[in-house]
Amino acid sequence: MRTPFDPALIVMVILAISLSVVAYLKDPGLPWIGAKTGFSLLWFILPRLVPALILAGLLQVLIPQEVVLRYFGRQGGFRALVLASMAGVLTPGGPMVSVPFMVAAANSGVAMPPLVAYMTSWSLFGMQRIIAWEAPLMGWHFVALRVASSLLFPVLAGWLVGVLFGD
Repeated sequence: MRTPFDPALIVMVILAISLSVVAYLKDPGLPWIGAKTGFSLLWFILPRLVPALILAGLLQVLIPQEVVLRYFGRQGGFRALVLASMAGVLTPGGPMVSVPFMVAAANSGVAMPPLVAYMTSWSLFGMQRIIAWEAPLMGWHFVALRVASSLLFPVLAGWLVGVLFGD
């Protein structure tokens, strides 16, 4: 378990304080405006993040670790990469959903190659983006060509991680 004061948190706090000082020097009202904008983002993200974290935790305790290791562990091979890629395609929502799910998967024993395949697939093929943006703006013909031309990337990315890093 990580401590609450990891290097990433420390860097973010230092950056927030530094930018607040810069904003204050530019205009004393800017830090307050920035804080209000940040809190409005929090109220947008929080209703999505809390259920995603609960879902990730439930998946971690409901799916037996033996099953996770068998299908997505170091011995999962090509099948693990394909399954993880399909899961990435089907994961709804933004990074507020996919990242907690990925952390729960990593904590359950999923190897690095399937994790990379999952995240690459989610990044390329997020169904919410396809349905909400690409299809209405570019048409289903464009979506089909883009998806077909990108199908191998998630599996390739996971495979390369396994080859290059021996995972």
